[in-house]
Amino acid sequence: MDQQATYDDVNLILKLYELRREERMRKARNDVAMLKPFKTAAEFQAANPPGSDVEASVRMVTSYWDMAASFVTSGVLNQELFLQSAGELLFVWTKIASLVPEMRTAFNSPKYLANMETVAKTAIDNMNRANPKAYEAFTARVKAMGA
Repeated sequence: MDQQATYDDVNLILKLYELRREERMRKARNDVAMLKPFKTAAEFQAANPPGSDVEASVRMVTSYWDMAASFVTSGVLNQELFLQSAGELLFVWTKIASLVPEMRTAFNSPKYLANMETVAKTAIDNMNRANPKAYEAFTARVKAMGA
């Protein structure tokens, strides 16, 4: 364990949870959950052009989780405590991870969603430490949603 979680950590996690309950965010989270698997960013954009409701939902949810992950990567929020309640970050990362390299190139932004990726990789490592096939099984369940 890196460092003991504090009451400030708990309060920040509660605030993050509260933000996820906002009506438009709940709809966006549902849109992402039902997103079908895409092989390329171009395929995603063809189905969900810029400005479409689903594309806006994906931007909203991914930017939310990248912001939350930035609190962890910057050391402001206790990583261990965050990971105990941030399963949705890993869910969202698993939905979009295959598209991110192409999006980074298209946006000319090599660090696009880098905080989210860093925290997701830690979550994957933790999951696989307990069972080497755990993330593989998780990925299969996530990809099946919306398919």
